[in-house]
Amino acid sequence: MTTLPRPTTTLTADDARRIALRAQGFLGAPDRRAGVRGVLRHLGAVQLDTISVLARSHELVPYARLGAVGRKTVEAAYWTGTHAFEYWSHAACILPVEEWPHFAFRRRAYRNRPHWNHELPEGVYDLVIKQLRTEGPLTSTELGGAKKTSDWWDWSGTKVAVERALMYGEVVCVERRGWKRVYDLAERAVPEALLHDELDDTECLRRLVRLAGESLGVGTRADIADYHRLKGEQVDAVIADSGLVPVEVEGWGKPAWADPAALATPPRGRHRTTLLSPFDSLIWERARTERIFGFTHRLEAYVPKPKRVHGYFAMPVLAGGRLIGRVDPAREGRTLVARQVTLDGPKAVPAVAEALVEAATWVNCTDVRVERVDAPGLRGPLTRELAGLLG
Repeated sequence: MTTLPRPTTTLTADDARRIALRAQGFLGAPDRRAGVRGVLRHLGAVQLDTISVLARSHELVPYARLGAVGRKTVEAAYWTGTHAFEYWSHAACILPVEEWPHFAFRRRAYRNRPHWNHELPEGVYDLVIKQLRTEGPLTSTELGGAKKTSDWWDWSGTKVAVERALMYGEVVCVERRGWKRVYDLAERAVPEALLHDELDDTECLRRLVRLAGESLGVGTRADIADYHRLKGEQVDAVIADSGLVPVEVEGWGKPAWADPAALATPPRGRHRTTLLSPFDSLIWERARTERIFGFTHRLEAYVPKPKRVHGYFAMPVLAGGRLIGRVDPAREGRTLVARQVTLDGPKAVPAVAEALVEAATWVNCTDVRVERVDAPGLRGPLTRELAGLLG
C-alpha cells in the first residue's frame, strides 16, 4: 500500500457537512440551465429502484435539487439522445455516458466471472444479439420473454442472455419503458469515441475514485469506495494518484480525503428544503449519514408492517443543511397523504410543511392530509402550517 502524505487541512464537522451538501447540489443556487443532465453529471450516478410512492427514486433525485421539474422532462433528460446509460455502479444506476470507458474494469470482471446464478442456454446469447441487431431496441418481453414462471427469479434463457450481454458491455439499457429495460447494442447506443475498453483497471479506478471524491466533497475510504461499490483495496491502490487530498475531520476518527476544489472556496449559499429519497446519494450510505448529520435512517419497505418504526418509504426532510424529520408519503387521488411524520421538535414544523406542499404540487396534488405525527402535540401546528401554505 502506498504511503500517503499526512493531512495538512483540518475541517470541523460543520465544514465537512457544508462541503458535502454543496458537492451534492443542496447548497447554493441550483444550475437550472444544466437541468437534469447537469445533476446527473454533477452526481456521477443516480440510483434506480422499483419502489414508486410519490415518484421513482431517479425522478426524486433531480426534484430534490431543482424543485418541481416536470417528470416527463426528467425521463427525457435521461433517455433522449446519447447522454446516459444504465449500469452497475452504487447499485443499478443511471450514469453519464462520458463515463462508459471508466467502467471497462467492471465489464472485464464480468466477462472473466467463473460462476453465475443463472445458467445460460447454449446458443441463446448469439440469437439475442442477432435479434437486437435486426429489430432493436427491444424489451426482454419483446425478445422472447423475461421469465419462465411467475417467480421473479426464474428468468428465461433470453433474459439471462440479454442481462449477461449488458454486464459484458455488448448491450446497453437505453431507457426504461413501464419500468422494463429497453435494450440495444452498445455500438448503436454509445458514441463511437467512447465505445472502447482501452483503459486499464488502474486508470478506471483512479477516475472513479476521483469522481466519488468530487461528488462527496469529502469522505472516508469507506465513503469513497461505496459510491461506485469499489473494494477498499481498489481505492487504496489509486487514491494517492487520484487528485484527492488527505484531510482530517474533527470527530470522524478516520482518515478522510477531499476534492481540492471543494476546499478552495468556502461553501455558502441557500440551503434546499426538500423531501429526500432514501436512495439519494446524499444519504444512501447509512454510516456516512449518521456521521455527518447525526441521523439514523433505514429503509423499512421490506420490514414487516408491524415492525416498522417510521413507515414504508420514510423520506428524510432536509432543511437548513440538517435532516430535521421524516415523512412516509402516499397518494389518494389529488391528496398527498403523510401517513406518518417524525419531527425534530417544534422548529421543524414550518420546513416540513413547506417540503410537503412543494412535493404535493410537483405530483399534481391539491391537498395534504396528515395521518399520524410521532409527537401528537405537533400535529395541530403542522396542520395549521399546511393550511396556511395551501391557502
